Amino acid sequence: MHNILFYIILVILLADFILERWLDYLNDKKLSAELPEEVRDVYDAAQYKKSQEYKKVNDRFSLISSSFSFILIIGMLLFGGFDLVDRRARSFTDHPILIALIFFGILAIASEILTLPFSLYDTFVIEEKFGFNKTTPRTFALDKIKGWMLGALIGGGILSAILWFYQQTTTNFWIFAWIAVTAFSIFMTMFYSTLIVPIFNKQTPLEEGELRDEIKNFSDKAGFKLDNVFVIDGSKRSTKSNAYFSGLGAKKRIVLFDTLIKDLSIPEIVGVLAHEIGHYKKRHTLIGIINGIIQTGITLYLFSLFVDNPQLSAALGSDTASFHLGLVAFGILYSPISTIIGLFMNHFSRKHEYAADRFAKEKYNGESLILALKKLTSKNLSNLTPHPLYVFFHYSHPTLQNASLAQLVRAAVS
Repeated sequence: MHNILFYIILVILLADFILERWLDYLNDKKLSAELPEEVRDVYDAAQYKKSQEYKKVNDRFSLISSSFSFILIIGMLLFGGFDLVDRRARSFTDHPILIALIFFGILAIASEILTLPFSLYDTFVIEEKFGFNKTTPRTFALDKIKGWMLGALIGGGILSAILWFYQQTTTNFWIFAWIAVTAFSIFMTMFYSTLIVPIFNKQTPLEEGELRDEIKNFSDKAGFKLDNVFVIDGSKRSTKSNAYFSGLGAKKRIVLFDTLIKDLSIPEIVGVLAHEIGHYKKRHTLIGIINGIIQTGITLYLFSLFVDNPQLSAALGSDTASFHLGLVAFGILYSPISTIIGLFMNHFSRKHEYAADRFAKEKYNGESLILALKKLTSKNLSNLTPHPLYVFFHYSHPTLQNASLAQLVRAAVS
């Protein structure tokens, strides 16, 4: 049986790799030399050519890095790498939780070391070449160290809790693990911006002035109490612009990148904020949390049905059944289901984006939002002509050229 599982795992990994490369190929073939008419007011021919070159460079880099990762995991499977790491972890202790922590710790450290050159090249060569990178070597190193520490603390804590529940309750562990993970997810949704973001970035309240007044006027008009508007120093790492909404209840806040404030006019910034507030008013944030909770529960339940099966560990080349090896094997076997769920989630996410666009148009100014999206697309060198199938698999947001956007433009100018 474990041999069958082994080959199924290989087929899943191979199919996923081929699918991604095929989607990339379709996306490349969709590139057009002609500048789309919808963005000619903010794009020029030189900028459009630069965006296509940026995509080509990133695609070549992605092919190399993903091929390396694929070969690495296939090698781990064919040559008993997971069993070797498991044996090494067991040489330090016989405590199940500590073994699992050491096992995943070794894999994480090895992965970071092997992929570090790719991360360096992406940041200091590709992003630098196209004028995006503002990250210094010191910031890069500190980000890595902080990321490792947070990963060890949070990831290790969650894994330890799940393993402890398993030891105490065996097959019913998924219920308690589900409750714990759900509580942690809600906690992080509420406090991510106040606990995690400050570790990496500086956030300051938006200063008094015309922009803050315009935001206040709009939020009052939309019936949205908003006291927390912050500016984050995104320019510390990149010239790319963004904005996001986080938190729940009294902890909700809007965060603007300083680059966004620099690149857009006040009406355009408020148009983007109107879109973000639309997500909250339409309860998209709550729906996303509920969907995440349901998905986590289903995944943990399915895992509980197989966790005791020694064939999962055997499929990875180990004679010793273990929770952590079973978790790795199950994660790969579950990935096709995860992909299908992801397709549905992307579909609903795009619908939510359309709804937030309509909210911004109705409550503020659709034309300002459209111009903001065009400018951000130009500034970030986004791909203007992605293949529809690539969009179907990977885009959680609508493309710039879509029916909803066209309707929004018409409504804004009518």
